[in-house]
Amino acid sequence: METVLFWGLAVVAVASGVAVFTVNSMARATYALALSFVAVGAALLLLDLAYLGVVTVLMMIMEMAIMAVFMIMFMMNPAGLMPMSMLHNKRGAPVIAGGVFAALAALALLVPWPERRGAVPADPTRAVGEAVMGPKMLVMIGVSAVLFTTIVAALVLASARSRYDDERDGGGDA
Repeated sequence: METVLFWGLAVVAVASGVAVFTVNSMARATYALALSFVAVGAALLLLDLAYLGVVTVLMMIMEMAIMAVFMIMFMMNPAGLMPMSMLHNKRGAPVIAGGVFAALAALALLVPWPERRGAVPADPTRAVGEAVMGPKMLVMIGVSAVLFTTIVAALVLASARSRYDDERDGGGDA
């Protein structure tokens, strides 16, 4: 059952990743990207990598929330819903992407992988967390405070008045 669920999540992740470049609006591309990474996070949870899975899902939810706020605040295209193309360099990008994929696939298949050394830790999630965050914990705490401040500031800027308010209607100092 876990194998079927894993492959189902893999299909969802890839299909929604492709949708990012095939839908015709920024908002739909944002939701497709969020779905792709949530599927990846769920797949990590299936692999018993709880820390990485939860961090991936939480990070993507926060990123998409920030992206939506800025999209509504600053885009000429309200809420990113008007049709637009998400593709750039339509001829070169597929060639570059195909070449990079082929090179990575060749490396994954042709490189001799080392044998496992040592024993599996009792708590692999804790070991991964310490390996990723160990000496950088203070930096990550600082970064999270800055990100939180950015979210609050963006919401304050977005809710003070919208970009369609007329300053003569009491929206400004005039």
